[in-house]
Amino acid sequence: MEKIILYNFCEIDWHDAIIEKIMIDRNNPGINDSIVIFIICADNTKRNLRFNNVYWADLNMNFGVVATESIVKAISKGRDCIYVKELYAKWKGMINDVDLNYYEIETNSTGSIIKIIAKEVLIITI
Repeated sequence: MEKIILYNFCEIDWHDAIIEKIMIDRNNPGINDSIVIFIICADNTKRNLRFNNVYWADLNMNFGVVATESIVKAISKGRDCIYVKELYAKWKGMINDVDLNYYEIETNSTGSIIKIIAKEVLIITI
C-alpha cells in the first residue's frame, strides 16, 4: 500500500539507499512530465521518489558495473540554484511564475549523477 509522506528531501538518510528502477512518465506531456525513482533505503524501507512537473533532467549515468546502484548523497536547492537560474534564463521569462527546485542524486557504484529540476518531489513509502 502506498503512503504519501511529506518529507524534507534533505532530511532523508540517502546514503547507501539502493536505486532499483528509474521511470520517465510522459503520459501527460507538458502538463505533468514526471520521473519516478524506486529505491530501497538502508533501513529496508521501500520508497518512490516522484518528481512532478519536471522541466529539465540530466541523467548522466554510467553502466556496465556488476553491482547494485547505491546513493552516496542527495541534495536539493531552490530557485537560487545556478541550474534553476540558467533554466529560467533559457525560457526568457515564460516560466518565471513557476516555482522550481533542483534535485541531485550522486551514486556510489558507478559515479553517476542524476540532476532534476521540477516543481515538487513526493516521497512515497510503499
